[in-house]
Amino acid sequence: MKRSALVAVVVTALVAALLSGGLLSEAPRASAAAACTATGQQVYTPPTTVTATPGTVLACRSVTLSQVPGAIAMSAWKVLHSSTDNQGRPVAVSGTLAVPRAPWTGTGARPVVAFHPGTLGLGPQCAFSKQLAGAFQDEYEGDNIAALLRAGYAVAATDGPGYLDGQTHRYVAGTDSGHALLDFARAAPAVPGSGLSRQAPIGLWGYSEGGAASLWAAQLAAGYAPELNVVGDASGGIPGDLKQVAAALDGGAFSGFLADAAIGIQAAHPALPLDALLNDQGREAVRTAKSVCVAGTVTALAGRSIRDFTTAGLTLDQLYRQRGSDGRTWGQVLDAQKLGVNLAAHRITFPVLQYRGALDEVIPTATEDAVRTAYCAAGVRTGWKVYPGDHLLTDNQAVGDVVSWLGDRFAGRPARDDC
Repeated sequence: MKRSALVAVVVTALVAALLSGGLLSEAPRASAAAACTATGQQVYTPPTTVTATPGTVLACRSVTLSQVPGAIAMSAWKVLHSSTDNQGRPVAVSGTLAVPRAPWTGTGARPVVAFHPGTLGLGPQCAFSKQLAGAFQDEYEGDNIAALLRAGYAVAATDGPGYLDGQTHRYVAGTDSGHALLDFARAAPAVPGSGLSRQAPIGLWGYSEGGAASLWAAQLAAGYAPELNVVGDASGGIPGDLKQVAAALDGGAFSGFLADAAIGIQAAHPALPLDALLNDQGREAVRTAKSVCVAGTVTALAGRSIRDFTTAGLTLDQLYRQRGSDGRTWGQVLDAQKLGVNLAAHRITFPVLQYRGALDEVIPTATEDAVRTAYCAAGVRTGWKVYPGDHLLTDNQAVGDVVSWLGDRFAGRPARDDC
């Protein structure tokens, strides 16, 4: 679904809302990835054990990306690879790798862009790899993938952590998402037939949820994946401070994203209390959020507040004081997801491009601007652009500029600093 169509569907359904299989089989061991012969079921089945080496290809399958527009000759695979969560434990993550069939004519090895999509919803059918292959048509970033492929770049598009069978997507969980993105860049050259080099320059890109993920990848790259040749990151529509975003979402038109965030953060930090705090409406909201994609999330949960879903009628500030079994509160865990903090430890050694819409109605522009300010203060070379659109439209408006900016990084040209 193209962005304009998605906007129409969401707005129409939102107005209405406000007014009124088979048996699972075990995924193959890492050695089975010598050829991409896994079934679709195996790609999404969590392995019994996961290798402790991040970026190992566990399973892969050749696919056709029917939702990438334009007649682009490419080879593409669904890939299951190893990663690590926020506690350093091995996990498996799915995604899509696409490589143009035309020979790379630039200097050096063909570049790879590690891409994280924006919010797609928590339902298992919403995984970006399933949407790109046409299993479900609700995605709106096929144009981004097409633009990268037309430029000659390989694309490692992660689903993000938690889209395997029986799991919950770890929505807006910073470390988990950043690791997944970097580990797919690590895994891409090991996919049989990809022809990619481990010395290839790597670009990072994401918008909205993906923008936070790609900035987390940028902040973690030097310490977590120092062998990767990351040359730049482009991030837009960034939910840099989840508390600030939550305050804007609670009870509003896009409050479904707040429900997704609560579910996703608790999935990444299971010691936090959630189910015990919910009333019947809250438990039903969780079931709904876990079963639908982005349009369904927005329309089903519009106008609802956290107070509606908790037995004690908790405000956000009261929720933040609730303590988990590990001693950490919701507030402490959310603060740990904040971007632009402790950049001395999260050192970024390459240029960053940040952008947002002037009319962003989903993410408060103050938190997007604050991330830019923090990066500039830390000495990160930061490009900056504001587009005339709202949150949804800005993603599409920026595609040409981002691809051009990444191309300059791959060519070794100096990046503009807008600090």
